[in-house]
Amino acid sequence: MSIRYRLRHETSYRYDNEVALAHNRAVLTPRPLRHQRLLHHELHTVPDTGYRDHVADAFGNRVTSFSIERPHRELSIVATSELVLDGGHGQLSLGGVQPWELCAEQVRRERSAERVYCHESPMVRIDAAVAAYAAPTFRAGRSLAEVASELTSRIYHDFAYRPGSTAIGTEVREVLERRTGVCQDFAHVALACLRSVGLAARYVSGFLETRPPAGQEKLVGADASHAWVSVRQLDGTWLDLDPTNDLVGPTSHVTLAWGRDYSDVAPLSGVIFAGRVSSSMRVAVDLTRIPDDGTAPASGFGGYGGYTGVDG
Repeated sequence: MSIRYRLRHETSYRYDNEVALAHNRAVLTPRPLRHQRLLHHELHTVPDTGYRDHVADAFGNRVTSFSIERPHRELSIVATSELVLDGGHGQLSLGGVQPWELCAEQVRRERSAERVYCHESPMVRIDAAVAAYAAPTFRAGRSLAEVASELTSRIYHDFAYRPGSTAIGTEVREVLERRTGVCQDFAHVALACLRSVGLAARYVSGFLETRPPAGQEKLVGADASHAWVSVRQLDGTWLDLDPTNDLVGPTSHVTLAWGRDYSDVAPLSGVIFAGRVSSSMRVAVDLTRIPDDGTAPASGFGGYGGYTGVDG
């Protein structure tokens, strides 16, 4: 079944002093995928941008770079998208029923670009504590599906979801010690465990439906950007794992971007030129279902000029 969504992501900054110039990098365009058709995307800022450019990064994510070239005390960045989501992507395949060791060996043997997802990254370090936590799950001869499902469930039950208990830069070892965190932290723990045994695993950022269908419980993380992981199966497809909600192969997650860890896909990053200044930030996310009349908006892509590529 296809579901049509409208996505709105708003970030607002307020500064206690004047900012003369701001340069920003936004990763806020959902990826066009085989199961995810991007119908429309726009990014608006107040004040208006003085410079704007659109590129694909090393992981194929759509990145918008822009600058605000006038003095300002407030900055609003609103990304809106419409997309259609079809089920069946990021789920278990025949490659997932093979022993996990074969999946790890294949990536090493192929020497493909996907090997970048097998190693440590800026926010995912592998140490003795990670190896010790992973060891009970990754027993010899078990299928990738078995170990992936068990790891996802263990993180869900072993760690408490507690907003504010960690920061963006909190390391995996600290999360393992505290056993608390948010979706970003749980994704990093899962990545560290999967990579510790040689599997290729990537960090995925995206969104969950803000208002679930009647009778269904609201998922954790639905009011903000969400994060989960994908592990490469033997046939080259990827299996999505959401340890925050104990889900394997979820079908209703909207994919925004992927990379080695959060640092590759932060929704917004940048620098400001100002004197002594402090700021506050507010983020509001809304992903809602809309009637699908089978037509796409005539305006196409506000940011990418009608890009129609498909990947993933």
